[in-house]
Amino acid sequence: MPFVELDTNLPAGRVPAGLEKRLCAATAAILGKPEDRVSVTIRPGLPMAVSGSAEPGAQLIVSSIGVVGTAEENRGHSSRFFEFLMKELQLGQDRIIIRFFPLEPWQIGKKGTVMTFL
Repeated sequence: MPFVELDTNLPAGRVPAGLEKRLCAATAAILGKPEDRVSVTIRPGLPMAVSGSAEPGAQLIVSSIGVVGTAEENRGHSSRFFEFLMKELQLGQDRIIIRFFPLEPWQIGKKGTVMTFL
């Protein structure tokens, strides 16, 4: 069950319409998870600095069970997420940061229980 959060200082008007759906589909493809399990949040217009600069930038946070736990996995995921974000947001690689967080099934609540029991 991947969770993806995109924080950016780009104004809402510069974030392409429908990005949340395309990021959801891209996340499913990149992480090899069903699209109906992916949750995406996009927060534009934030006061933020990337690499010490307030120029347009973005931070992507990717949390998931079982697929973001090693450097080798995340190296491949990073490449594909960077390609997607650079195209969609018209940002250079130096203006994007990605953070990966592995989750355990007991850390995600759903349907009145946790994923461990679903």
